[in-house]
Amino acid sequence: MNDSDFFSVDKLVEFGLGLAISQQMVASMNYTLTNSVIPGSSNVLSPNLSPELFYFAPENQVMGPFAAKETLDLIQQGKINKDTLAWKPGNPAWKKIEEMPEVLKYIALAPPQLP
Repeated sequence: MNDSDFFSVDKLVEFGLGLAISQQMVASMNYTLTNSVIPGSSNVLSPNLSPELFYFAPENQVMGPFAAKETLDLIQQGKINKDTLAWKPGNPAWKKIEEMPEVLKYIALAPPQLP
């Protein structure tokens, strides 16, 4: 056997090491891909067991609880706006809607009032 022969010991060792390194790289990439978190993605199949409920205090009158659809209706009727105080279970205090992104998104979703 000479050094240019594929079956020489040196070539077989190089081939084996290259194969081992490539297997480790594939295992590392698979591990990284399966354990990575992509922002904004969620498990669509997981059930939402408790809908978000909000309380509002326009003109210091507490109203609620309201779910998302009812919140959109209140916005469309002009009963609440970004300056209205809002609270949801788990919050320590009342805040303006503009300080609560989870409620403010409904203002962005609501169609504008007709002229």
